[in-house]
Amino acid sequence: MNPITAGILGSLLLAILLFLGMPIAFVMMLVGFLGISYLTSIHAALPVIAKTVYETASYYPYTIIPLFILMGGFAGSAGITRELYQSFDKWFRRLPGGLGIATISACAFFAALSGSSVAASAAMGTIAIPEMRRFNYAPRLAVGVVAAGGTLSFLIPPSLGFVVYGMLTEQSIGKLLISGIFPGILLSLAFVTIIVFQVKLNPSLAPATPGEVSFIEKLKAFSGIWETLIVFFIVMGGIYGGFINPTEAGAIGATALFVIALLKKKLTFRNLSASLLESGRISVLVLFLVAGANVFSYFLALSTIPIAVSSWMAGLDVSRYIILAIIILIYMVLGCFLDAISMMVLTMPVIFPVIKALGFDPIWFGVICVIMMEAGLITPPVGLNVYTLAGVVKEVPMQTIFRGAMPFLISMIVVVIFITLFPEIALFLPSMMGR
Repeated sequence: MNPITAGILGSLLLAILLFLGMPIAFVMMLVGFLGISYLTSIHAALPVIAKTVYETASYYPYTIIPLFILMGGFAGSAGITRELYQSFDKWFRRLPGGLGIATISACAFFAALSGSSVAASAAMGTIAIPEMRRFNYAPRLAVGVVAAGGTLSFLIPPSLGFVVYGMLTEQSIGKLLISGIFPGILLSLAFVTIIVFQVKLNPSLAPATPGEVSFIEKLKAFSGIWETLIVFFIVMGGIYGGFINPTEAGAIGATALFVIALLKKKLTFRNLSASLLESGRISVLVLFLVAGANVFSYFLALSTIPIAVSSWMAGLDVSRYIILAIIILIYMVLGCFLDAISMMVLTMPVIFPVIKALGFDPIWFGVICVIMMEAGLITPPVGLNVYTLAGVVKEVPMQTIFRGAMPFLISMIVVVIFITLFPEIALFLPSMMGR
């Protein structure tokens, strides 16, 4: 059996084991180990497993993962989520779908403090949905807004999506994080446009919110967002200027939010321990996924499949944008069955060599990839944000949440097209970085 045949059979075995419900990290390790053993020897395969797991767990830059998760936990403990929502509510409540616009705005600002989209969806779901339902917003719109808004934490830095992408492709995590700022703003505006468009078409979706807010009250409302702005500018400004690396930025951000929570007297032993446990849980999950992906990538490299696929695709007599469209379509399909990070670690060993062979910028593709991972968070039947919201808002059926998220899913595709036509949206800031 030649190496390519072994690689194809290994990939089929991986798909079968995933279909049977085995954990993806251990499936990739198992198939990778079996493949390496077959193509070399078991004596060569065993050290690969041990070395990969150890190096993944001990690599200093990967400490950025728990730090970014901690930032979100401390921000929630400090009550910043609720303050953001209340501040934007005062500014937007009189607009069509104003509470929905306030929710997207609060999600975007909370995303600037948290790398976890699930945490953002859960936090905002407990605050925004009851408020929207109190003013008779249609359940479909209320839950759709929160499900989509929560995905912004996967794109707006500090973003766990960019960290994982950088780990898998060996790209600069600092440049990837900065590259998400303008696309994140663009996607937020696209979500707001979707809300206004839906409400204009069907005003019964979001009745006008009563109560005038004076200009003085609106100015006072800025007090609810200053903490977020200060922490964001310290963290991202430090990375952009080259003064600190992403890991140091995560430590500074987590420390700043910890101090804010202490000063506001909202940090208890219970929410502190919950933040630490959640940070540890997600970090272990991601690191095992990356270790599994590295073992499987080693097997695929031995099988020469990535080189063969990238050479074949690069040699096709079609526009490289058609191949990009096929890759995006693959992500759309995979998003129906896999969570975002699993999708990334599974596909990157094959997809990334193709992207490089086609001459696309790796940082730019990181933005495209992360947006498609975001789409997977609200794509039926396996949308992690939707399942999170279903646990928070038990009275709303899951199919209603998926239906409410569909217009926002379409807007994500439109934003991907826009960034493809104008790549400077993603690349301008990274090109100006200090280092």
